[in-house]
Amino acid sequence: MPPTHQSSSTTKVSTFFSATLLLWVISVFFQILFNKRRDLLYIFAGGCFYQFANWVIRFSVSRDPLFVNTSVSLLHSAVTSISVVFILLNQWSLTSFKRMFEHKELVEGTWPWAYQALCFSCGYFAYDQQDMLQYRLYSGFIPSILIHHLVLLICFTLALYRRITINYLILTLICELHSVFLHVRKLRRMAGVRDAESRVVKVEWILNWIMFVFTRLVSHILITGKLIKDASKFEKGIEWPLAMLGMAGMNLLNAFLGIDLFNAFKKEKKPQQNNPKRHE
Repeated sequence: MPPTHQSSSTTKVSTFFSATLLLWVISVFFQILFNKRRDLLYIFAGGCFYQFANWVIRFSVSRDPLFVNTSVSLLHSAVTSISVVFILLNQWSLTSFKRMFEHKELVEGTWPWAYQALCFSCGYFAYDQQDMLQYRLYSGFIPSILIHHLVLLICFTLALYRRITINYLILTLICELHSVFLHVRKLRRMAGVRDAESRVVKVEWILNWIMFVFTRLVSHILITGKLIKDASKFEKGIEWPLAMLGMAGMNLLNAFLGIDLFNAFKKEKKPQQNNPKRHE
C-alpha cells in the first residue's frame, strides 16, 4: 500500500525536528568538549534525570506513552516551580527587592542556582522533544508543541552559552506553577475523574485559573513591559529583539491557552448542567 499524504507529512515533520534536535545536541557537546564549558553538563544531567523518571513510571505504573509523558511533565513543572521560588526568595534575602529587578541584574547578573536550574530545564525540553518524536505525541502538519520546544531550546542555549539574560529566563519559568495544574488536570481526566461537581475538580479549576492569571498573564506582561521600558539600556545586538520576540510568542501562546482553558471549562461543566442529578 502506498504511503498516504498524512503519513508522508508526519514523516517529514519527524525528520525535521529530529534533525534539529540532533544539531542541538552536537552544538552542546561541542561547547562542553572544545570550549571547556563543563557548566553545561547540567543540561545533560537534566535530560538524564527526566529520562530516568520516564523509565521508572513506564515500568512501575503504566506503559501508556501519553500517561508517562504527562507524568514526567508534571514532575518537571513541580521541580522547576520549587526551584524558581527558592531562587527568588533566596535572592530576595540576599539583596533588596528593587535591586533584584534592575536592568543590569536581570541581563548581566546570575542569581545563585539560576544557571543550573535553567540548564536542568533545558535538558527536560530536549528529553521531552525526543519522547514526543519517538511516540508521535503530537498532531498537525506544524505541531505547535514541537515548535515551542525548539524555540525554547534555541533561546535557552544561546543565553547559557553567552551567560546573559539568565535571570530574565528564570522569571519566565514562573509559569511552570500553572503548568502543574494543567498536567494534573490531564492526568485526572485520563484516570476517569471527570465529575465537574466534585469538590476536588472544583478546587483544581479554581487553582488552575488563579495560577493562569498570575503566573502567565500578569507575570509575562510585566516582563514584556520591563523589556520595553529598558529597551534603550540594551547594547546593540540580538539580545533585545530576541527577548521581545520570545515574550511576544509567549504572550500569544498564553492567549491561545486561555481560550483553550475556557472552552475546556465550558465543555467539562456542560454535561453536569444538562444532568438534573448532582454527583458528589
